[in-house]
Amino acid sequence: MTVGHNEGGQAALETLIIGTSPATQRLREMIRRVARSNASVMLCGPSGSGKELVARAIHDEGVRSGKPFAAINCGAIPGELIESELFGHEKGSFTGATARRLGHFEASEGGTVFLDEIGDMRFDMQVKLLRVLEDRTIVRVGSSDVRHVDVRVISATHQDLDAAIAEGKFREDLFFRLGVVVLQVPSLASRVEDIPALIRHFQRKMPGEAKCRFDDEAMMLLMQHRWPGNVRELRNFVERASVLHGGETLGAHDVAMLLNPTAALAPARAVPSSPAPVQAGGEEFITAAAPHAKTPAPGRPIDLKREIETIELEQIHVALDLADGIISEAARLLTLKRTTLIEKMRKYGVQQAA
Repeated sequence: MTVGHNEGGQAALETLIIGTSPATQRLREMIRRVARSNASVMLCGPSGSGKELVARAIHDEGVRSGKPFAAINCGAIPGELIESELFGHEKGSFTGATARRLGHFEASEGGTVFLDEIGDMRFDMQVKLLRVLEDRTIVRVGSSDVRHVDVRVISATHQDLDAAIAEGKFREDLFFRLGVVVLQVPSLASRVEDIPALIRHFQRKMPGEAKCRFDDEAMMLLMQHRWPGNVRELRNFVERASVLHGGETLGAHDVAMLLNPTAALAPARAVPSSPAPVQAGGEEFITAAAPHAKTPAPGRPIDLKREIETIELEQIHVALDLADGIISEAARLLTLKRTTLIEKMRKYGVQQAA
């Protein structure tokens, strides 16, 4: 449930932005300041650092908190569909347009539209978005009617937009429109003091038997890790630990294996750099040697399906970490189709990144 600014906004902010480190406290203060206005905000920071949560916090802290909040990943929508996604379309305006559809700008009237990975937006769409920001009007695909919209736009990117502007890939005038306020979201490595609190947060909804505990050496190792995937990588780590070691107290060795599961592959066996899928029962499975792999013993059956699923889930997490949560890149690493990986993520309840 979205909590309005006047109904406990402090509680909402503490719930969304976890931690007490100086970097996190500064971020919360900036969110409070930015939320008081309707200015466009651009969030900059590495992939997986939680930019969507910051955008949500700005929305929840402001006067628009009771209105819709729409999050759109500009890099995940095919170029030919993004105009329809943002501005809507009329019936029959293109193949497959079987009915009129409101775009996110119209559907979020009075609220906030969050445009993630804005640096991936096609150049021709940048021109149309600029016009919307300047005029506060949209035109549905296949229509000539101009419609006024009242939305706050928050955007985000992990790219160097200054370089993209210099290379002619991103419009400078659009950058100035989107970045009236530019807010830097810190990496997890710059706020490692928050790791224990983040782990508790990720475990909050887990059943007791799935929760892991970490001894002092294990926690020290977690706080020394570089976390290239940031908070997303930590969340995947906690999920992986719960699958493989639910209910256990983990030491530094266990944490090291979980942080780099591919390092546990048998050294005497040649293993491809990307795990290869095999067919099993008509379904693709990802295969790789794993530290928990078991050898059948007389009279002790092994649940092969569960073992394969555990290995598959591990490798999905590893690929998502290496790909900074970008599904198409993770699918390439796993030699899977993007749609196949999405289906498997749904099967295992793996969340795409925030």
